[in-house]
Amino acid sequence: MIAGGGGILGPWFVAALAESGADIIVVDMDEVRAKQVAEDAQKAFGIKALGVECDISKPEDVNRMVVDVRQDFKHVDILLNAAATKTKSLKNYLAPLEDYDLDTWNEIMATNIGGMFLMAQSVGKWMIDSGVKGSIIQIASIYGILGPKDRIYEGSEYEGMPISTSPAYPASKGAVIAWTRYLATAWAKHGIRVNTITPGGVESGQNDEFKARYGKEVPLGRMAEASEMAGALVYLASDASSYMTGQNLVVDGGLTVW
Repeated sequence: MIAGGGGILGPWFVAALAESGADIIVVDMDEVRAKQVAEDAQKAFGIKALGVECDISKPEDVNRMVVDVRQDFKHVDILLNAAATKTKSLKNYLAPLEDYDLDTWNEIMATNIGGMFLMAQSVGKWMIDSGVKGSIIQIASIYGILGPKDRIYEGSEYEGMPISTSPAYPASKGAVIAWTRYLATAWAKHGIRVNTITPGGVESGQNDEFKARYGKEVPLGRMAEASEMAGALVYLASDASSYMTGQNLVVDGGLTVW
């Protein structure tokens, strides 16, 4: 099950697990997008795939979604918690700290960490009830472990707007790492492993100025491509990482080395 399967990294994650033989449940707020990603994976890899709509920030939505998919799938072995939000207003999301609105902060937290809580709670209970020794993987960010570097944002744009770092985003992503550690210890007795992937900056519509400035901060000299996150996911989802839990796997081109 991939929460946020229709997002920037979602289809790459879906393809990586499907190519490795997993059946897929694509969960996203955009039902059309979720169904399309699932259909594409089914056609490309010959696996069983289902696309479902769900607002993971709402407990009634999460509970309804799990009840629905349990009619088609007997158990879930892997949960990828990858959903995040830039809120309903990109302008409010990128507002400076001094003017940041509490409603925007709460909207981000409700999905980025509240939604991860709800998904892990509901799907983890399903794993326990099914006797599955599953793997839960949660997506954080380098800004969950680093402070923002203002210099990389000078003259930079995202979808035509000046780029900045949302104050709520790093707070939520730091919480993801702590949440992973809690889950890893709480559910170890059930054989459920829980780990984090922390991606570096991924190309997703930034202008050339931003890419150039970001690349200068990275030993490998560039931003990541979305496909480069897939290997870490397959590793953490598979028995190749059977003795690994509570860890944060950083995939950042060396950004945190300097």
